[in-house]
Amino acid sequence: MPHLTILQSILSVFSGGIVGFSLGLIGGGGSILAVPLLLYVVGLRDPHVVIGSTALAVSVNAFMNLIPHWRRGNVRWKAAILFAMPGAIGAYVGSIFGKMVNDNAILFLFALLMIIIAMLMLRPAKKGSEATRSIAVKPVRVVSSGFSTGAISGFFGIGGGFLIVPGLVFSTGMGMIEAIGTSLFSVGTFGLTTAVSYAVSGLVDWYVVMLYVVGGLVGGLLGVRLATRLSKTKRLLQIVFSTIIILVACYMLYKNLSVFHLL
Repeated sequence: MPHLTILQSILSVFSGGIVGFSLGLIGGGGSILAVPLLLYVVGLRDPHVVIGSTALAVSVNAFMNLIPHWRRGNVRWKAAILFAMPGAIGAYVGSIFGKMVNDNAILFLFALLMIIIAMLMLRPAKKGSEATRSIAVKPVRVVSSGFSTGAISGFFGIGGGFLIVPGLVFSTGMGMIEAIGTSLFSVGTFGLTTAVSYAVSGLVDWYVVMLYVVGGLVGGLLGVRLATRLSKTKRLLQIVFSTIIILVACYMLYKNLSVFHLL
């Protein structure tokens, strides 16, 4: 039975739309945005239920957004599978250790990591590299990158899109739009791994998940369309991706730094 007010239900759909739009546009930001939206905008109070519910909602939204990217030819399936399967194992291992660390400390450290990744992604490409760039799926490199990315994602309790996209770019040499489309398979897989763990413990709010998914479907379609359009402009999608990472990271640093001051 629905337990949210009408306003909370509307806000849940709206929040899901933002999450879906982010996933469709940049292949990441789902969990980072979904958790604070559900806590501070919708008003759910149990952090564990929020994490479990958003993990499942983000997973479903990621798989839904994968379909339009696939239709546009943005998904490289060999790299997607080689990256996601060991990544799921890594996510499970990482989640075990992540539960042993203070949540605020984890988010603070992850925000620093996000900024480092964003700066690396903003580095200008070497002269002539765009013209000669080709996708080279080397199994050992992709599998090791997938496992380590999954472990970090599981440790921090997030879907990991911010890590998966650059991980795919660096391990295969694919372009940003292909990395974004391909990353959604891993985002969905990693999120599902986390969600199953929480669901078994009864920490998933199924009604909220349904509302998030409905909103995410609409937002995701808009995000995929915009991502495809931006990809035609040199480096613009890369700049958008990195800018969003930095903005979210700064907000996370601010929120969690204030907690450290109180300790």
